[in-house]
Amino acid sequence: MVSTGYEVRRFDPAVARWAAAAREAVLQLDTSDRRHGGTWFVGVDALPNAPDGSVGGVPMPYAAMHDAWHAAQVSIVYPDYPKRDADETEAAHLFRVKRDAAHMDGLLPEGRKKRRHLREPHGFILGMALNEATASPLVVWEGSHLIMQAAFLSAFEGVAPQSYGDVDVTEVYQEARREVFDRCARLEIPTVVGEAVFLHRHLIHGVARWDGHAPEEGRMIAYFRPLIDPAAWIEL
Repeated sequence: MVSTGYEVRRFDPAVARWAAAAREAVLQLDTSDRRHGGTWFVGVDALPNAPDGSVGGVPMPYAAMHDAWHAAQVSIVYPDYPKRDADETEAAHLFRVKRDAAHMDGLLPEGRKKRRHLREPHGFILGMALNEATASPLVVWEGSHLIMQAAFLSAFEGVAPQSYGDVDVTEVYQEARREVFDRCARLEIPTVVGEAVFLHRHLIHGVARWDGHAPEEGRMIAYFRPLIDPAAWIEL
């Protein structure tokens, strides 16, 4: 993971059992609140998992990696993703279509001008597919975490870690991301139940547009993003 920024852990029956339990829980959720013309359920904090990551009594295989797991995001993508929302600019929609909405987690766009600040210093991102699908896979830019980390090391030089969130990093982020597009390979990671994918917290990633197949329930992936101290966040 040090050089690529991601790691796919191959099939594990324990992950498959957890995914089956999580899928059953998701099927009971109200997923009507969707974005992008009804083609994406964001599902932040939607999975009713326990603090140890278990769902319905089925253990989460990576529970020992963190003390208390938050409710996982359940990202569900539906046919024709991404359609354009009425209040979405053409530029924003085209970026989602052509650049897979490429982003780095934790930098939340705020206000009318969508300024970026570090609000959620994640330790890592853990994704586990809840059903089999070929449509709209996770997309990563290999090695992009190295470019992003270097940019933020510079942006936060001389700033106390607890004040990182006070720094407007919009231009730094956008410039570094452009460099990523120029220098890093874009890779699609297939959705396979029983596998797990770990992403470095600084890795640029996104979601490919709909091209393939998925069950009627949509393409489902659960994501955990445990928070850490900002001082640790800046480290590679």
